[in-house]
Amino acid sequence: MGKPSSLLWLTLFFLLLLPTAAGRILLDLAGGVMLILLGLPLLLAGFGWIGWRILQSKMVTCQACGVTTFRNSDKCPICGSAVLEVSKPPKKASNQSIPASSVTIDISAEDAGKDID
Repeated sequence: MGKPSSLLWLTLFFLLLLPTAAGRILLDLAGGVMLILLGLPLLLAGFGWIGWRILQSKMVTCQACGVTTFRNSDKCPICGSAVLEVSKPPKKASNQSIPASSVTIDISAEDAGKDID
C-alpha cells in the first residue's frame, strides 16, 4: 500500500471546485459527516445528563453516616440507622378557603407635600 498518487488528489480537488454533480455529492457527504461528528457528542452528553438526573432522584443520603444509597430500604446498609427522606413541602389543600380580605393590603393615597421649585 503506497501513497496515493498526485493524480488522484488533483482529480478530487477539481471535483470539489467544479460545479458538477460529483462535486456536489462529495460536498454533501462531507457536510453530513461533519454534522454527525459535531452533533453526536452533544446528543450523547444530553442523554447522559438526563440519565444522571434520574439516577440522582433515586438516591438518598443517610443522616447518621453520610453514605448515599438507593431508596430501596428503610435502613442504611453501612450503619443500620433509619434512613429518613427529606420531606417535600406539603401541598396546599384545595378545600381550604381563606377570605380575600385577610390576605389583601389596603393602600390609601396621601399628599407628599408641596413641590420645591
